[in-house]
Amino acid sequence: MLSLGLLPLPGPSASLNGILGSGFWTDPIIIVGDSIIQLKMSPSVFLLLLVAGLLPAARCDEVITTPAAPQDPAESLTPSYQFSVNMFDFALNLYRQLASDSNSTNIFFSPLSISSAFALLSLGARSATQTQILEGLGFNLTRISEAEIHKSFQDKVRSLTRADREFQLDMGSALFVDNKLKLLERFLEDAKNLYSSEAFSTDFNDPVAAEKQINDYVEKATHGKIMELVKDLDLQTLLVVVNFISLKVKWEKPFDEENTKEGDFFVDEKTTVRVPMMQRLGMYNFMYDRELSCHVVLMQYVGNASAYFVLPQQGKTKQVEDKLSKDRILNWLESLQRRSLNLVLPKFSISSTYQLEKILGKLGMTDVFSNKADLSGLTDQVHLKVSKAVHKAMLNVDEKGTEAAAATAVEVMPLSLPPTVVYNHPFLVIIFDKNTQTTLFMGKIVNPTAP
Repeated sequence: MLSLGLLPLPGPSASLNGILGSGFWTDPIIIVGDSIIQLKMSPSVFLLLLVAGLLPAARCDEVITTPAAPQDPAESLTPSYQFSVNMFDFALNLYRQLASDSNSTNIFFSPLSISSAFALLSLGARSATQTQILEGLGFNLTRISEAEIHKSFQDKVRSLTRADREFQLDMGSALFVDNKLKLLERFLEDAKNLYSSEAFSTDFNDPVAAEKQINDYVEKATHGKIMELVKDLDLQTLLVVVNFISLKVKWEKPFDEENTKEGDFFVDEKTTVRVPMMQRLGMYNFMYDRELSCHVVLMQYVGNASAYFVLPQQGKTKQVEDKLSKDRILNWLESLQRRSLNLVLPKFSISSTYQLEKILGKLGMTDVFSNKADLSGLTDQVHLKVSKAVHKAMLNVDEKGTEAAAATAVEVMPLSLPPTVVYNHPFLVIIFDKNTQTTLFMGKIVNPTAP
């Protein structure tokens, strides 16, 4: 859940009519966005994202690899390619900021959800505020224009939510607008056309009814996965924007529940926890990066979704985090080899919550959280700034699979004993969509028993 709150700048109080007449309004705007992702049949992901409140302002056997030399992307700099590159840069930058705050806690977030929510907000931003938002999201504005950014979001979402895909992903947004507030038509049209946003009239003078209207919409849009997203709405609320994502995918080759056994997971040198460990013997895309001292297994879902599970050698996690880059990821993809493997992976459920104001501020997104904010493209009735940005994500990983998935083609295994890779200490996970080259989630599992 991401929460953005707008605070008023110092200024004289006035009656409602006087404020409206002078172009100022003392009521807050709240933008709420949530995302849920259920990677069903392991892993399952439930992601709550973006509750944004805006208040008015007065203004083993190893496959060895070494990193390939970085490639000059000039030949491939289409807007779609540049968009994907910038999106992954943002994911890595955000990951490093989150990791620098704590190396002892789980990390899990959706760069797609966070970036799409702030990109939607940028439609109403102007001047330096808009530039900082887009550049803070990783976009190189000398190589991709604002129009190309929004068009790329539109294209990615349409591709990801096609009805004929082999997994189900629903994305959308809704504007709950107080009947006293008039949003600019240009913003409403762009929000609808580019981010599939709907608009609903809401009476925030009755916060109980407003909460029910919003929560009922979110519950229905997320298939019952998110309930009571908003509560304790301020009487001054003018706008709530809900941004939702709901994804369901299956393991291409699920684990057998009968093989799941309790085992040790070594959180650090002093902490060991017991956790159910899933096990599967099969053919995997696998490699060992000698320079970074880490195993990499590429797990496939039915359809075009895949996940990197990166297991650093104990004590080498920071080394992997520091050297992680898009070139490294591409090198892994090119170096993976199909081979037999006995894979042991923990079964777990975790959640992560982040206050993003300071984190995004370190990425250059400062004005939007200050009195310098220019969000005049949202409405001409009030000057706004973002005061709060909270992101909450939840990830469930288990061995479930359908009978059809479990009855896929027989794998031919070598007679020799295959190597075993056991994810029994902190590891990284990157979940992406191959067709759109979109990073959907990124995280680090430090303690699979942590709530």
